[in-house]
Order: sequence, then C-alpha cells, then structure tokens
Amino acid sequence: MFCLEPIGSRPKAQGLKTFFLFAALLPATVWAQAADTVLINGKVVTVDERESVVEALAIRDGRIVATGTTAAIRKLAGSGTRTIDVQGRTVIPGLIDSHLHAIRAALSFSTEVNWIGARSLEEALGRIRKAAQTMPRGAWLIVAGGWNEQQFAERRRPTQAELEAAAPENPVYVQLGYGWAVLTDDGLRALKLASDADVPNGGRLERDASGKPTGAVTGPQAAIIALFDRLPRPTYAQQVEGTRAFFRELNRLGLTGVMDPGGNNLTPPDYAAVQEVWRRGEMTVRVAYSLNGQTSGRELEDYKSLLSLVPMRFGDGTLRFVGLGERLTEAMNNNPRPGDADKEKYYEIARWAAQRGYGLTMHWGPDATVDHLLAIFERVNKEIPIAPLRWSIAHLNDASAKTLERMKALGVGWTVQDAMYFGGEGFVKQAGPDAARRVPPVVTADRLGVRIGGGTDAHRVASYNPFTALQWFLDGKTVSGLAMRGPEEIPTRQQALRFYTKGSAWFSHDDGERGSLEVGKLADLAVLSKDYLTVPVAEVGDIESVLTMLGGRVVYAAGTFASLESARR
Repeated sequence: MFCLEPIGSRPKAQGLKTFFLFAALLPATVWAQAADTVLINGKVVTVDERESVVEALAIRDGRIVATGTTAAIRKLAGSGTRTIDVQGRTVIPGLIDSHLHAIRAALSFSTEVNWIGARSLEEALGRIRKAAQTMPRGAWLIVAGGWNEQQFAERRRPTQAELEAAAPENPVYVQLGYGWAVLTDDGLRALKLASDADVPNGGRLERDASGKPTGAVTGPQAAIIALFDRLPRPTYAQQVEGTRAFFRELNRLGLTGVMDPGGNNLTPPDYAAVQEVWRRGEMTVRVAYSLNGQTSGRELEDYKSLLSLVPMRFGDGTLRFVGLGERLTEAMNNNPRPGDADKEKYYEIARWAAQRGYGLTMHWGPDATVDHLLAIFERVNKEIPIAPLRWSIAHLNDASAKTLERMKALGVGWTVQDAMYFGGEGFVKQAGPDAARRVPPVVTADRLGVRIGGGTDAHRVASYNPFTALQWFLDGKTVSGLAMRGPEEIPTRQQALRFYTKGSAWFSHDDGERGSLEVGKLADLAVLSKDYLTVPVAEVGDIESVLTMLGGRVVYAAGTFASLESARR
C-alpha cells in the first residue's frame, strides 16, 4: 500500500516528479523494462494546466511515468508490460467527490433499497418488490434517500398503500431528504409511532384532508435524524460488506476518491467498518475524512478526546484524517441567527483547530447569513493564518461576489454540490428566476481564484453519481428539466472536470499527488463509456466507467475490459 507523503514532505514529492520528468526524456531502450502498464489508442484528458489531451500513458509503481502519442508510449513497453488498448475511448483522472457522506452510506449499502436513478415511481416500487422477494419475511426494507419526486415521470411521492402492496410481508421505510419519511403500517408499529407525541424532536404524523394519518412523518431535520436512528442497524459483517460494495459502485462511476465530511447519524463506532476494509487492504477508493463533535455544547471536549492521538493527515494513501467538519457545533449547525455565545464557542474550536494545523469544512446554507461564519474565520486568521490549512465552506449555493472575495482573501475553498438538481424548483419559487440564474456562481468563483471542488452531498439528499453532477454543472437544469443557471455561470467541460478532479484534490492537500494525469502523479484514472468532451450534454449523466484504476491497479472493469479485473483476483 502506497503512503502519501505528509505536507512537510512536499520537496520529496516534487523531487520524485522531477525524476519522472527526467526519466521520460530518456531513450526508449532505457525504459524497456520500466512500464508496468501502458494505455494506448485513447483520448487521455490530462487536466493539466494546458488542458492537454494525449493518446496514451505509461505507469510504473502506481504512478504515471510518461504521457504522449501511442507510438511513443509503445516504446516504453517491455516483455513484462501489460498493454491496454482503450480503443479510442476517453480516459480521465479518477473523479473525486469533495463532499460525499461515503462512510455512512456504505454502512447500509448492502441492505438498503436504492432509488438513485429510477426514472419513474413504478420503477422505484419495482425495486421494493424485488427486494421483498429476496429478503426474509419481517426484514426491514429501507430507502434512506438519494431520490426526489421530480425524478419520477409521475412527479409525486409514493403512498403508504403503494408500499404496502409492493412489500406486504415487510416493514418499509422511505426517507426523502431530511424533512419527510413514509412507513408502512408494520413499520409504524415496529417504531411505536401511534401519535404525534411518539415522533421525536418536534416531528409529527402527516394527515390527509380528513385528518387520517397518511403513514408519513414530517418535521425538522432533527426529527428525521432521530427517527432514522430508531431503525435496526446492519450487522458488523453487513457494514463491512456494504462498504466494499459501495466503493465498487463508486468505481463503476469513475470515482477513485471522496472527502467524507462527517455529519448526521455518524458516530465514532461507525468508522470501524471502513477501518476493517482498510486493514484488509481492500480499499478501492481513497477516503479523506473529517470528524465532527458528538455532544451538543461540549464539542471542544469531544475533539480534544477524539483527536488526542490523531494529527492532521494521519493515515495513508487510501484512508486519511483531514480535519474537523461538517458540523463543528450543534448550535451553529443550520442556525441562521446564532447568538454571541454560540459564535464564541465556535471560535474557540476553530482557533484550537488552527493552532494544531487541522483542516476544517463547514456546512452552510444561504449567503445572507454566512457573515456569522466568515467573521469567525477572519478573527482566527488574524491570530493564525488559515490559508495553509485549506479550510472550506460546503453548499452556500447563492454565494455573492463579496462573499467569494472574502473567501479568496482567506484562502478558504468552496465545495460545490448539485443541490439544485433536486432542489431547483423550490429555489426558483422562493427566490425567483433572476436569482436562480447565478446559482451557484462557479464561473465567477473560478475567475476570482476561489478553489472549487465538485461533489454531491450524497446519499441522503442527493445521488452519488458524479456524472449527474457534471451534467448539472454543464446545463444548469434540474432533474425535471427546468433550466435555472444562466450561461454566464456555466463552466466549460474541462473546467467542470477540473472541479471534480484536481479541484477536489486540493482540499485534502493532495493536488500534487492526484487529480490530473501528469508525470509523477498517482495513476488514478477512469476509461469512459462515452466521450465526456463531445457527447451531447444531455447524455453526460449516462456516462459510466468501463475501466477504473487506483494507483495503476484495476479496481473495476466491464465489457471488453472485464478480463482485466478477473486477472487481478
């Protein structure tokens, strides 16, 4: 397993890159035994500073040692070299989601019913029916999120009666974001939900016009979080299997890296499964993770306890700790009007983190209230420069130019998710079409020099499919086809790809190691089913990987490349 160098060892990493650059200039005979693998006859989108596109590349010891024409790269292949002819397909750097709740999603991936990508309610219900045929009688069928009624042709949510008909012998729970969930009668009984008083944290039972319960529960985010926590958890073995399966699913979509920001329904014991997969040497995705405080009002004490033996970037190239997030304190989480005491406690944690060199990512909503957060960052920055720490703000879809300028001045990055893909209609209704034209203002931010990482915020509130997000970057349309964002904030294809590769790598201090297909960098890459650069924008969301490599190792292969994965087993 290759270990990334710590931040302080950048000169060593740079020296390695210089070596590869020098070596790539040597005569082909010198490199006859050098390349472990060569990819030829491709369209290799390097995402370097010049946005170069080449035909081929060579890999040795998990890193790229040369890029160029097929003829030149063929000369680097020796008798023991694996030659992969990609047959004209597009090759991109492995995608990196800068804000994906991957550790949490993975825990239950092998036991959940997935509605991501279902185009109709009938298709979604069909997945419930299929699961009911394979699961034991009485076993829970859970859809934990990642869908929206706007993705269905019917443009509506499922009813309790439809769920009952699809799985008459199983309790069913279907969650939509963090504001609504519907259960079958068996599910309601199992969770002992008979009245509003039984629903936690201010939630309530939804009722129809006649006052009859519909089977749904509505309420604030805290209510849905607490409700989900009442559901039975997968066994440890299921969590480990789910983690392996989820990472393979990400590989299928060209993902080789994620930044996990912590968040709701995730406690320290929940990290055991990903650590088990890591110990077994079975990681197929590079995970950079943050930790959040667990006890409301005592978050600083939590951090001091959790991190007493965990320095920044502790770990290796496949599992690494990168700081605090995304919910540093309960009091500042989704609170548009935090009090002075709330902000002071947040400042104490942020200052403590800066003193120890920790990264920090913070979930924030509207631009109208982000001054509460930025003022704290600016206060800390006066004492301890935070730019080298690469702190970031997640979401902030309507960021103003003034806010982006303040972020640039601080060296604070912006992780941008495709929230408007599912939520755009609601934003337009609330703020109007003119405001929606610049949401989110990624072109403006890029022009100002703000670091941008692409992502999804999956899987409770969004799909984890990066090509869905890339299509949304490129057309600004919601899942139902509503065109929101104006052309002035539509990035180029290369620009959007940079957000999702080198841009995301910046946040974990890895942009010198991965995120582009350049000499000296890790050979994390994906060979695509369609040409990302030329396929109609409306088809970008349908792209998948047919070959995914992590450090030069095949972690997913399909179709004509399937034998490559079989060969490594």
